Amino acid sequence: MSKIKIHNTPLGEVGMISTEEAKKRIAENSIQLNSCIVPLDKAAGLILIKDIYAPINVPAFPQSGMDGYAIAFTSRGKPIVMAGEQAAGSNLHSNVKPGTAVRIFTGAVVPDGADTVVIQEKSKVINGLLKIDDDQLKQGDNVRLPGSEIAKDALALPAGTKLTPAAIGFLAGMGIAMVEVIPFPRVSIIVTGNELQNPGTSPEHGKVYESNSFSLLAALKQIYINDVPVYQSADDVDTLTGILNESLSKSDMVLMTGGVSVGDYDFTVKVSENCGVQKIFHKIRQKPGKPVFFGKKENVLFFGLPGNPASVLTCFYEYVIMSLEKLTAQKIQLKIKQATILSSYKKPAGITHFLKGIFDGKQVHLPGGQESYRLNSFAMANCLVMIPEAITAVSAGENVEIHVLP
Repeated sequence: MSKIKIHNTPLGEVGMISTEEAKKRIAENSIQLNSCIVPLDKAAGLILIKDIYAPINVPAFPQSGMDGYAIAFTSRGKPIVMAGEQAAGSNLHSNVKPGTAVRIFTGAVVPDGADTVVIQEKSKVINGLLKIDDDQLKQGDNVRLPGSEIAKDALALPAGTKLTPAAIGFLAGMGIAMVEVIPFPRVSIIVTGNELQNPGTSPEHGKVYESNSFSLLAALKQIYINDVPVYQSADDVDTLTGILNESLSKSDMVLMTGGVSVGDYDFTVKVSENCGVQKIFHKIRQKPGKPVFFGKKENVLFFGLPGNPASVLTCFYEYVIMSLEKLTAQKIQLKIKQATILSSYKKPAGITHFLKGIFDGKQVHLPGGQESYRLNSFAMANCLVMIPEAITAVSAGENVEIHVLP
């Protein structure tokens, strides 16, 4: 069982911690996942855990870089007799004698005896003889030498490399089929609430359409985390306990939305205790998203997120994503920048505000609709504006810290 790290930090208001303390505790309790070996076609976006060295020369043989004619450079200026054709993947002509040429195509083996390829646009064949019209031709032109991309036993990709499409292709070109990587975590989502109904159904009075799982799934897909199961539960302790126990047994991280405050039907804290989750913190001095809960069962991380949609996304981008970065060694946290705010803003001391913002590269605009239940403004936003605890007012024209959304 992993050790849970909690500090006895002065909390101000009872039970609440600062955003900085919350991030510190999350970082200390988020442990990088164990590596695994996966097929190359399943490795996109993952991080290499070990250096990879080239098992072969690439190219493995002298290779034509163009369509044209393979010759010995010393044959230029003399009658050159055509001696056949060499396509990519064939080796019909293993040797080119002086004074002869082989028609050759891109990627084909350059035969022994040939050291230069004349491109077809600067040559022609007349009565079986190759005529070269290239006074700039140099020995070795258009021939890719063995190991010119990478030599055998050379470092191909260092540990910590993210496997981009180009990196995947590079490894495949060396014949590598399996790689050792840090996997993406298994994440489960639980949405709670008697008031929820699914999109696509007829609206019922007193019900609201469930949107939090859709937002979270989309946010996870942006960072390559797919195949995320979603569970729905009514506000019932026994039902929710069963679902959470199942999710904890199959996941590296569980995200639960709703039921995290202090109302009669807010069961997240009780249910997490029933399932053996040890609380690391509950409630942060921030708006929106104050009641967020973070805990741990062995190495499985548990986030109890608020039910309001804007609060859910704010907490995901500010806290969940930094935990995922620790688990995966991915560089996925929001980029922090400075921007000039275009309007003034006031707030009480002692609480950090995260505001939806529209950043144009230099200035940031605060759209209307900053309430925690509203996603219309979040849908237009491309950043979060962070106003620290101690600040009670910012004036138009001042610089503020922004966190740029993916």
